[in-house]
Amino acid sequence: MIVTLTPNPSLDRALDVERLEVGEVNRAVAAHVHAGGKGINVSRALVRHGVPSIAVLPVGGTDGARLVTLLAEHDVPAVAVPVDGDTRSNLTLVERDGTTTKVNAPGPVLSAAERDALLDAVEQQLTAGADTVVGAGSLPVGAGADLYVRLARVAARHGVPVVLDTSGAPFVAAVRAGGLELVKPNDDELAELVGHRLDTVGDVVDAARQVIAAGTRTVLVSLGAHGALLVRAEGTWWAGGDPLVPLSTVGAGDSTLAGYLAADGDPADRLRRAVAWGRAAVLLPGTAAPAPSDIHLDDVRVVTDPDTRVALKEL
Repeated sequence: MIVTLTPNPSLDRALDVERLEVGEVNRAVAAHVHAGGKGINVSRALVRHGVPSIAVLPVGGTDGARLVTLLAEHDVPAVAVPVDGDTRSNLTLVERDGTTTKVNAPGPVLSAAERDALLDAVEQQLTAGADTVVGAGSLPVGAGADLYVRLARVAARHGVPVVLDTSGAPFVAAVRAGGLELVKPNDDELAELVGHRLDTVGDVVDAARQVIAAGTRTVLVSLGAHGALLVRAEGTWWAGGDPLVPLSTVGAGDSTLAGYLAADGDPADRLRRAVAWGRAAVLLPGTAAPAPSDIHLDDVRVVTDPDTRVALKEL
């Protein structure tokens, strides 16, 4: 069982438009509503592929109630921790050519008691036998930048590996604390962590090795349209495929992470599946999770020890 913690979930609303005209009246050609938040997206993708997962999340207000209902409709088990504030709604505008504009609301302010209740809910799942913990997404005000550090300490008490997908101060704090099984930044988030631009494969690999040296076992770096890099102490792998015209890029990285967690085998096989899941997700509207029939492993090529001199934009 994979338990996910999404401290700042959202009701994701997506509108498809022919072309976004800023400052003008725009008419949508389609609308989509999904249960959102990075950890929730991971759980949704896993469950759709028959991998047991349960989502832990704070819930408040009407949108929070609808979010829980949507999860139930997709057979995603959830532990909803009540909070006083209202669960946020995020808005995504997707143009016909795949250009995506996203507006994320800040979310509720958590009290110390509500923050602790989230961690307690995760620990209950660990006691019940969960074998992996995924902490994912931004943190709401009141959670504290060290929430994921606290999460790792809870998991360590039970000997359960921790996977992290976040950015900014929470990412820095967790990496410095160490003890993580895997982190999944994109190249911009990794660049922010190390404090300089990452232009080549070698730049990304060197930055990832800094993270590994601080106490993380595996670094999975999303490169958007240019695939993904997997870095471990024993090697480096790149995977990608032919260019796609996306319907929505929102949640694609979460599907990539879910694909990696769902896969067995050696690092190359796991990376191939991860990228295939991410590619499938961008061809779906909103934050829809790909089904098994959407996954095309043969469209993904994997390179072991890729040339470090290659620019990311050339992958």
